[in-house]
Amino acid sequence: MTHSPPHPAFTLPVRVYYQDTDAGGVVYHSTYLDFMERARYEWLRELGFDIHSLIQTHKVIFMIRSLNIEYFKPALLDDLLQVAVQPTEIGRSRIILAQHVLRGAVTLVSATVHAVCVGADSLKPVSMPTPLRHELGKLS
Repeated sequence: MTHSPPHPAFTLPVRVYYQDTDAGGVVYHSTYLDFMERARYEWLRELGFDIHSLIQTHKVIFMIRSLNIEYFKPALLDDLLQVAVQPTEIGRSRIILAQHVLRGAVTLVSATVHAVCVGADSLKPVSMPTPLRHELGKLS
């Protein structure tokens, strides 16, 4: 069964290495979370907000509040995957992202990720920085 994700705002290519797999060459279920986190960081970087600028300039970080993940097919050793990030809802201090891991046109994993913008020192919810909100607004 092929699942079609929405058109991604950003896609990161990821190669599956030996360290990502079990003895049978199948990607560990938790490794997909690492792939998705890398894609979120690179997506923010492409928007002009690398992790250092978020912390040092804007005094914020994003924390994952919740996620829902579905596994459809396994990725295998040496596969070249595409990890997609697409914002679906943007609030004052939160963002909901659709993320998909694909091999070619086939969706292997699909997740809904709920992230919250928090103060880098307080770790309490704060409004997203205006420049970031502006860039995210361009995507909708």
